[in-house]
Amino acid sequence: MKPAAWMRFVLPMLFAVGVLPPPPVHAQVPARSYWKTLSGANAVPLIFESMSGNTNPFDPSFTVNPESNVGATMAIVGYLRAIPLFGRAATAAVLVPVGHISGDLKVANAMVTETARGFGDPTIELCINVLGPPAQVNLVDVLRYEPGFSVDLIGDLAIPIGEYDNTRHVNLGQNRWYGRLGAPVVWQLGAWVPGRRTTLEFLPGVWFFGANDDYVGTTLETDPMFQLDVHLTQDFTERIWGALDGAWYKGGKATIDTTEGAALNNLAVGFTLGYQINENLSLTFGYKSTIKDSEPGDLQLDGFMVSLVAGWHSIIEGARRLKGE
Repeated sequence: MKPAAWMRFVLPMLFAVGVLPPPPVHAQVPARSYWKTLSGANAVPLIFESMSGNTNPFDPSFTVNPESNVGATMAIVGYLRAIPLFGRAATAAVLVPVGHISGDLKVANAMVTETARGFGDPTIELCINVLGPPAQVNLVDVLRYEPGFSVDLIGDLAIPIGEYDNTRHVNLGQNRWYGRLGAPVVWQLGAWVPGRRTTLEFLPGVWFFGANDDYVGTTLETDPMFQLDVHLTQDFTERIWGALDGAWYKGGKATIDTTEGAALNNLAVGFTLGYQINENLSLTFGYKSTIKDSEPGDLQLDGFMVSLVAGWHSIIEGARRLKGE
């Protein structure tokens, strides 16, 4: 087959496999975040989030402040790189948040209003596949790729250099190290054909938090928190897909000096819509909200997220030139 004719098959497959998956953002993990793509691909995400509830949305421990109302808007920019590691598919990413947070909080039986703006804590993530197809290192691998039943290992680490004021209860930076260990699962259901792909996805993970020894004159400690994200995703067309999303938060009990709070045991549901604009651009929209959260001590949180991801790969650029011959 002539190169130009072959590329008529290759380019749609590159675009179908998901060259530009939406990146995970703090504790909110979009569907299809851990689909694999061609090694050497690069992506720059630009993400906008608007969230509100009775907790600090910039803090993935989601410590509940009963009777409080906190709102946050944030923009997140980052860089992702797909790499082969020991013959397995892997990605490395860094995300930097910036934004504004304000709210009315109940402190010592009185309501106070606090506002903060600036940069949050940057996060780095390393993900490697341990069960599933080998890394895609050429166009033949792309054509053959099907996830089947794939399992990854991920590690996230937030670096505590974001804006922090020790006189405020809500900040963009958290003044402590924190991170996550998880095992994303992608389970292919049915044929792997663009426009017909269906997946069931799980991300069980545990968040770990260091101590903040300068939290409004006290020490804040948080127990590990288990988080499970579940997604059922479906192609609507070759370019448009959707997902039903769910999440479970368990643990993460906060202790301020010797005063202990309550551990989380909350559920959230939502949906995601994705649109592959072209081989270099993808757009994702999502909404998620907690449910059964009427009690004062329950986590109450809802938010919208829109992400635009731009990516490139030298093979794709070469393929496009050949296709135009």
